[in-house]
Amino acid sequence: MTEHKTAAEPKEPKQAQKVAHASIGALSVDPNQLIELVAKELQGIPEIKPPAWSVFVKTGAYKERPPVRKDWWHIRAAAVLRTVARIGPVGTSKLRTRFGGKHSRGHKSERFAPGSGSIIRKILQQLEKAGLIKQAAKGVHKGRVITKKSLTMIETAAQKVAKDYNRVTARAAVVKAGPDAHSLDIQQASQAATAAKEHAKA
Repeated sequence: MTEHKTAAEPKEPKQAQKVAHASIGALSVDPNQLIELVAKELQGIPEIKPPAWSVFVKTGAYKERPPVRKDWWHIRAAAVLRTVARIGPVGTSKLRTRFGGKHSRGHKSERFAPGSGSIIRKILQQLEKAGLIKQAAKGVHKGRVITKKSLTMIETAAQKVAKDYNRVTARAAVVKAGPDAHSLDIQQASQAATAAKEHAKA
């Protein structure tokens, strides 16, 4: 005889949807350099484009003037994408808090003011249309998370930032090691700097 499940039996829990997250290494590099590189990548995506009103709009009530940079929309989009990669799932409300600031009220004490919800909402829509973020849920949290496409973009940019940092560090080691080390390559220069330190200790 086939056994039937009674109404009292607990239902099997639904499998949680997998949420994509950028690696810790990709988010540990200098955020300004990472955002600059990601912004350049976003400029080549047709879905990510500033609306007509972006020329005169402010990024928040706490701002006194509109942004000066012409590419500020892509910079903000890259910053939003990095934030989604770091704390997603996330929605407009939390992102407004992340991009908020102190609002000057004259002789009164400053108060916190959230960032523009219209800008963030529009950027999220463009990123989702471009396939860089998607709607997902993680436990009780719902919102946008990054996709594999944007994950690859962020990690590639992070590797470039780290590579540039290592190159600058190696060059600094060359200068510190002395003029004779300028003819050496980066690896040899690092070894020369280490040897110089050991010689100084002796």
